[in-house]
Amino acid sequence: MTPLLDVRHLVKHFPQRQGLLRAPTFVKAVDDVSFTIDTGEMFGLVGESGSGKSTTGRCILRLLEPTSGQVLFRGEDVLSFDAARMRAARRDMQIVFQDPYSSLNPRMRVGAIVEEPLVIHGLGNSADRRARVAELLALVGLDPDHTSRYPHEFSGGQRQRIGIARALALNPALVIADEAVSALDVSVQAQVVHLLLELKERLRLTYLFIAHDLRLVRHICDRVAVMYRGRIVEIGQTVAVFANPTHPYTQALLSAVPLLDPDAPRTRHVLDPDTVDWSVPLREVGTGHQAAV
Repeated sequence: MTPLLDVRHLVKHFPQRQGLLRAPTFVKAVDDVSFTIDTGEMFGLVGESGSGKSTTGRCILRLLEPTSGQVLFRGEDVLSFDAARMRAARRDMQIVFQDPYSSLNPRMRVGAIVEEPLVIHGLGNSADRRARVAELLALVGLDPDHTSRYPHEFSGGQRQRIGIARALALNPALVIADEAVSALDVSVQAQVVHLLLELKERLRLTYLFIAHDLRLVRHICDRVAVMYRGRIVEIGQTVAVFANPTHPYTQALLSAVPLLDPDAPRTRHVLDPDTVDWSVPLREVGTGHQAAV
């Protein structure tokens, strides 16, 4: 079966400032990343800040233009699309951003924010769009009568729900949740995660769930990929990766997760980057489980 999303050898390099007599240098934010996501899957992409996971998500949607590679969505290479075809493709691929405070235009009313994708793509008349906005707000647990309010009149969790409603306006197949709950209080995080899972079942969504909260990823993701220094160092079924972390970075990452029982025995793994050969490719270490060792 053809995967919904097939990322092949994705690369994104950012040029650094260069002097008159110095050769240009580049930051390898994403360095030869490959993975697939099947229809209906919750795929986790984890790693510390600066590992390249958010850049990967933005390159998939071409919010950042990749340096090289392929992004196949339903078998078509998104990176080969012209502007008009890319705009049409974005109806099927949407993103929920990390910060619910900066991702919403403070000068726009909530109704206009959620309606904006419908206007951009010329869908429906004014009455149809208003009805759709009311439907979307109700879908994410907000009062449809609050369309005339501004973002600052809502809490952080409510603003993230508005962002989710906007992402769902065009009935996408793939939603990239880019640290979608990391800026929220823990109690609110649980509510928003529950909403994402409920919408996944109700609307048959597929998620690329980008996060650094390993405990959360462990509970909600079918498969997980671990990124470090712009590369995937381990990938597989979530159960397998957490039960048998093989790459030294994955081991160090998981050993730092706090335990509910402070007296429980544990082994801390400290990563020494100088002892790891980062050029090693992924290889099979178990059924459906690969690591760069």
